Amino acid sequence: MVASMAAVKVWVLMALMCIGVGLGDDDDTAAAGDGLRLSSPNYHGALAKAILFFEGQRSGRLPANQRVKWRGDSALTDGQGENVNLTGGYYDAGDNVKFGFPMAFTVTLLSWSAVEYRDEVAAAGQLRHLRSAIQWGADFLLRAHTSPTTLYTQVGDGNADHQCWERPEDMDTPRTLYKITANSPGSEAAGEAAAALAAAYMVFRDDRDKTLATQLLAASRSLFDFANNYRGSFQSSCPFYCSYSGFQDELLWASAWLFRATKDSKYLDFLQNNQGGSATEFSWDNKYPGAQLLATQAIHLNVSFIHQEYLSGRTELEGYKRGLDSFVCAVMPNSGNTQIHTTPGGLLFTRDSVNLQYTTTATLVLFIYSMALSTTGSGGVQCSGASFSPDEISSFAASQVDYILGDNPMGMSYMAGFTSKFPRRIHHRGASIPSIKALPRKVTCNEGFSSWFPTSNPNPNIHVGAIVGGPNGNDQFSDNRGDSTHSEPATYINAAFVGACAAALGQNQLERPAGYITSVISSN
Repeated sequence: MVASMAAVKVWVLMALMCIGVGLGDDDDTAAAGDGLRLSSPNYHGALAKAILFFEGQRSGRLPANQRVKWRGDSALTDGQGENVNLTGGYYDAGDNVKFGFPMAFTVTLLSWSAVEYRDEVAAAGQLRHLRSAIQWGADFLLRAHTSPTTLYTQVGDGNADHQCWERPEDMDTPRTLYKITANSPGSEAAGEAAAALAAAYMVFRDDRDKTLATQLLAASRSLFDFANNYRGSFQSSCPFYCSYSGFQDELLWASAWLFRATKDSKYLDFLQNNQGGSATEFSWDNKYPGAQLLATQAIHLNVSFIHQEYLSGRTELEGYKRGLDSFVCAVMPNSGNTQIHTTPGGLLFTRDSVNLQYTTTATLVLFIYSMALSTTGSGGVQCSGASFSPDEISSFAASQVDYILGDNPMGMSYMAGFTSKFPRRIHHRGASIPSIKALPRKVTCNEGFSSWFPTSNPNPNIHVGAIVGGPNGNDQFSDNRGDSTHSEPATYINAAFVGACAAALGQNQLERPAGYITSVISSN
């Protein structure tokens, strides 16, 4: 039954794409054929652009099929100081540093999106591009894990980089290397890298050529052992990516991914023996809600990838579901337990510092959990002041996607290049200086700050798909390049949005009334 429903879902999505129902690449207003108008945004276009964004964040030698043409090769000698190849990977945001901790989280989220919403992404014609985005980051993590007890966690001096405003192609700041070892551990970074590579393994494991999948899984197992056997908190990226939640959440997150990927009972045992922790946010630092969702899928909801024999005697693991329900109650409005409130316009607002990173991750969790609840018939979530059905949870999640794409008091999409009103002055070095192909001479650090950073002119390069930090708590946004808190994009914002947007796309198409497809086909 599940397989047949999946087939129907793909057919519906493909049929709606073929007849042009709000899925055009050039029109983000969700128009349909013959004057039919849809109330929802063009999720298909948004999904494509959200994935395209990652090509603009690439470091290293760009491939021949690179679609973001204003970018060029950069950082081609990364790692040479210690005779390792650390080229490739992603610049995390609007700067030119490669931070391994949030990069790994980005890869995990992208992979999770591909695992949970493969049909939706494939039907939108974006699966090849999503796989490419995942592999670009995963390949870097594989190269960074140079021994069983070594993981390079950062390339570039963050302080020096933030004193310069230059394109990555002109970058001349120190490419300082940072790593964790048995003597200087960082269980958060190693655990997140383990989770990322286990999740990526699930994306590539069915490929005819098993080479990549084999490498991913072996490295994931090794990194988990490193994180678990040499426990210590990760501090080397401070002050930029300090871990405040500790490493237990990453260990749970990694073990949950490895159990899902391998069905190896030792990872289930780890989940059983290391319970605890709660959070009202899901972020590059705090993985508790994600780990709780994976554990809930695996144990309480008995999703089909678990062997039944592993489940006997595991009822105590229902604590993970209680923790997950607590997270849902914390973010759902009017739950009686709400801790993360919404702006007047309806946006989840965790804090006034790159807030959309928390909105997109929470939205992804809500979508996946609502799907799991609906699939298993497990009911909804009971909070102290209200109960929420799977449909109510997913509807609220969809409202967050819609807000980001323009259904908000500003009438602005917070994704660059989506609709006609979007941030034009994003805090991003490469986007704010003319492309090296248009201005081939070197733009120095000081020239960037004096000539390109302070101008009120729109960026010369539209970083299509980039989702910025978002509005303030009153739904206001100034579109100021100097305001990094609100105007800077980040890979982990987009990575969570990819899955959330794919979920919204699938939900939007499947909610058409009976006879809708037939009537639209006949009218075309």
